[in-house]
Amino acid sequence: MSVQERKKRERASRERLIVATARELAEQQGWDAVTTRRLAERIEYSQPVLYSHFRGKREIIGAVALEGASEMAAALRAATSGTDGRRARVAALAHAYLEFAERNPAVYDALFQLDGGLAFAREDTPEPLKDAFAALLETLGEVAGEGVHPALFTELFWSALHGLATLTRAGRLLPEGAGERLDLLVGRLGVL
Repeated sequence: MSVQERKKRERASRERLIVATARELAEQQGWDAVTTRRLAERIEYSQPVLYSHFRGKREIIGAVALEGASEMAAALRAATSGTDGRRARVAALAHAYLEFAERNPAVYDALFQLDGGLAFAREDTPEPLKDAFAALLETLGEVAGEGVHPALFTELFWSALHGLATLTRAGRLLPEGAGERLDLLVGRLGVL
């Protein structure tokens, strides 16, 4: 292995460490606790080393979001892959989405609440974000209904899931109604 290859591999390893550490710290203490100083201390590198990988916290949030988008896409596909019937697939997708949001609050915030400097719904949207949307579209597009654009239907359904995830996490919805809410969302949209 050449010196150049080794340095490239070491750089990629440091970058993964920075992202993993930021994510861990955010999950434990919230995003306000994630500072370049604290990250540098935790990974035992200087702040200039951090800045050689990321220009600041915003880019670190973006990196966590991209990693999270890939994980979300995998979770959604895994949940729907062995499920028979449109309603069952949509229910599995909805459950998997809400479970992902609940299990990974800091990642979910990086994806949808915080400014990670990422473009959404544009030509230059990063591939992991496009793939996460595609994972929703694969299931929801088949239930959009005649004359309804599948991507628009997916956006609307995703908005409902996001609202449920956000309001539940904020304690704005009664926990005992969670199952009924999902049943209503999945079964009463006039498409299933």
